[in-house]
Amino acid sequence: MRERQIILDTETTGLEPTQGHRVIEIGCIELINRRQTTRQFHVYLQPDRGIDAEAVRVHGITNDFLKNQPRFPDIAEDFLTFVQGAGLVIHNAPFDLGFLNHELRLCGRGQVALERLCAVEDTLLLARRRHPGQRNSLDALCKRYNIDNSQRTLHGALLDAEILADVYLAMTREQSSMFEPEISHAAGAAQ
Repeated sequence: MRERQIILDTETTGLEPTQGHRVIEIGCIELINRRQTTRQFHVYLQPDRGIDAEAVRVHGITNDFLKNQPRFPDIAEDFLTFVQGAGLVIHNAPFDLGFLNHELRLCGRGQVALERLCAVEDTLLLARRRHPGQRNSLDALCKRYNIDNSQRTLHGALLDAEILADVYLAMTREQSSMFEPEISHAAGAAQ
């Protein structure tokens, strides 16, 4: 059986969907059996509201850049189709899920909650269990696992998903090797 996972990240207009903040970028990378495929889902979105100045400093996305982008209802079906049946891997999952579920409610799909549609693994919680008392931001994990993130001058959903894929695979490498079949040394010697 093939294990399909989607590494997911978002960028937003601010920090709190209950204060009217919206998703402005979604980036998804597909893994099958722990190998990255060429399938991605990436979209910028028109939020129909201003972006907080602090958020612009984090991701560099401006209202002017987004003015001709689609709105979330325009891409909701394609997004749900892409993630359906996969395990979602998200760094600080409550943040991204809170925003995405809010967007789904706003476009009349309130019955759909991503965590009911997909299994979710939060890499921030995983990192905190593996490295208690240490910094576990994506940048800190890149440093800890020797993942090159030098191209990350600003946050971006697709770039951060790509980096998170490398971090996730490095963090869970030992765990996956427990399930790989052992190679018989006797069989190798007989050849």
